[in-house]
Amino acid sequence: MSLPDSPTASRARLGFIAVAICLDVTTHTMVFPILPRLVESLAGGQVSSAARWVGVLVAAWSIAQFFGAPVIGMLSDRFGRRPVILISIFGLSIDLAIMALAPNLAWLLVGRILCGLTAGAQAAAMAYVADITPQDERAKSYGWLNAAAWTGVIVGPAVGGLIGALDPRAPFWAAAAVALLNGIYGLFVLPESLPAERRAPLRWASANPVGSLGLVVSRPGLPMLALILLLLWFAMHAMNSVFVLYTAYRYAWDPMALGIFCSALGAVNIVVTSQLTGRAVSWLGERKTLIVGLAAQVVGFTAVGLAPTGVWFWIANLPMALANIAGPALQAMMTAKVDPDEQGRLQGAMGGVASLTGLFGPIAFTQVFALVVAAGRDPAWSGVTILLGAALSLVAWLLVIAYGRDVPKTEGGLPLAVSHDRL
Repeated sequence: MSLPDSPTASRARLGFIAVAICLDVTTHTMVFPILPRLVESLAGGQVSSAARWVGVLVAAWSIAQFFGAPVIGMLSDRFGRRPVILISIFGLSIDLAIMALAPNLAWLLVGRILCGLTAGAQAAAMAYVADITPQDERAKSYGWLNAAAWTGVIVGPAVGGLIGALDPRAPFWAAAAVALLNGIYGLFVLPESLPAERRAPLRWASANPVGSLGLVVSRPGLPMLALILLLLWFAMHAMNSVFVLYTAYRYAWDPMALGIFCSALGAVNIVVTSQLTGRAVSWLGERKTLIVGLAAQVVGFTAVGLAPTGVWFWIANLPMALANIAGPALQAMMTAKVDPDEQGRLQGAMGGVASLTGLFGPIAFTQVFALVVAAGRDPAWSGVTILLGAALSLVAWLLVIAYGRDVPKTEGGLPLAVSHDRL
């Protein structure tokens, strides 16, 4: 459902959320290129110690988001999206300032934990979009938000690397300033999207990753969609977690070649998510768009894992870009399964799933990659990690096909209507 609002006002609000997500991702990714350098300086210049601490900091961020996202989602259902989004954005600014001032690794760890907790603002932002967007337009809106996130992925590391050349703490200060300005901007232009009469009471028993799953398992069709989402995100780590190591090992790419590829891929992804997603859903519907996107992901992962040269690797990533239409379609389908006062809990649960895959995925796939490389096999064998991503994507695709029929959303445990709607 959406608020009774004019299309112009809805577009303006969606525009702010897109800008907010772009800036949020920018502030997070600005520190990526320089974080290892700062850790190394705080570790006394010991590379081995710095490497271990980087792993700890990444895991701490994911764990904090895993526990924080359900709470933030639930709070947005109770108090509205606007205060939760703004508090999280201002909180991110404070977290980044703490990391910029960190005198030792312990303080840096505290900053990363707080940063992971405030990352849950995206859950409230996604719920905001569900509030103001009709169901048949949500996939298109989520496509625009994904495009905004990709813009942040492109801009953030470039700006962070440039500023970080001056001082390893400078990107943290710059990111904190960007987050602060973003919060001030939202303070003046962002209205509330969830009326008081649609808000849900606090359910502290559900304010945790396990409790948030209660909503997921209680709605017909939603558990299967959540499983597909888990497989989709986990599969992406098969490539993302070994991407730098894989391209350097198999194709001897240097940082410049890697940077050019990432910029080009990001630009293509922005076009796909912003322009093609909405059209695909209009032509095919959400379920068929999901099927096509997952099929493209299976083909893409397989082609990438088998690509014998860097040129073929470039070509193989074209279907991977097309696969970006699957995520927004799946998100839109999931939002249709819950009530307006539950959108925050749903997005919080999805954020928990994302952080869970972000915690275990990189560990699992980097270990597989390390085992293959250590065995001394031909470099072509290093693609087996990415082929595992193809296998996971294939399972997700088969689940959509096999479990296509669904029961409509219930109220009080009873179906609203008898239907043969598909997932």
